[in-house]
Amino acid sequence: MRRPLQVTLLVLSGLGLLHASLFTDLCLRYVKPGMRPLLIASGFVLLVLGIVEAAAREGREARAARKGHGRHGGHAHVAPAHGGHAHVAGPHDEPEELHGEDNHGDRNHGHGHGHDHSAVPRVAWLLLLPALSLLFYAPPALGAYTAARQPAKVVAEQDDFDPLPKTSPLPITLTDFTTRVQQDRSLAIKARTVEMSGLVTPVPGGGSWDLTRIIISCCAADAQSVKVRIYSDSIPPANTWVSVTGNWHPGGKLGTKSAPVALDAQTVKKIQRPSNGYQDALPFPSG
Repeated sequence: MRRPLQVTLLVLSGLGLLHASLFTDLCLRYVKPGMRPLLIASGFVLLVLGIVEAAAREGREARAARKGHGRHGGHAHVAPAHGGHAHVAGPHDEPEELHGEDNHGDRNHGHGHGHDHSAVPRVAWLLLLPALSLLFYAPPALGAYTAARQPAKVVAEQDDFDPLPKTSPLPITLTDFTTRVQQDRSLAIKARTVEMSGLVTPVPGGGSWDLTRIIISCCAADAQSVKVRIYSDSIPPANTWVSVTGNWHPGGKLGTKSAPVALDAQTVKKIQRPSNGYQDALPFPSG
């Protein structure tokens, strides 16, 4: 790969990372918040490397230009005699070490002027696309398309449960609701009005939809989802973030695996995507 392309890739990649992680919150579409400082540091490193490489390249070109001017200055000089014969160096004569170093292409190809004429492989230019996308087109956050193609995340087994607060509606995460419905034999969730938030994921057949939270441990590649089936009079558009209040949808035996993780919705209210959208948590203010 030619050096100008290398410099361009380094600079664009560095600027793209800084744009996504330092100047905006775009990085939170793909990684958890704890990774943000590392992305900022990586962006600065790439940007500095690109600037240093560009400066070094200019220095090399300047030195090469000075050498070329010295070799082709048009002044003849008389070299020391060898074996009784004087040698007159003309404007096109060069020291032996220059022939061996700068005209490397002459030895290999029998012609040329000591420059690398190799072309940049066309596929190398494709590397510019992800760098440019960070600056000008940010892929959307994971949403209903991803969640609909994943099975619900298996929640951990739990034996002991603390008493639920008397607040009504009760703010609760999707994971806590799932655990209470299928594992809490005290039936504390029965007849309680709860409030949960997440994004809308359509399900086949209609009549219901899934309230979903997509959870990532490191980045979007390891995403998992937790879901609660919602029964309501209408189905909001896919990928809409909503806050839902309602009561457990009866079925099976509450406190066992036979109980459906489902809610009869009383209210469904559209909200902004919270800044902790990749966590199954009570929502923070929108980022």
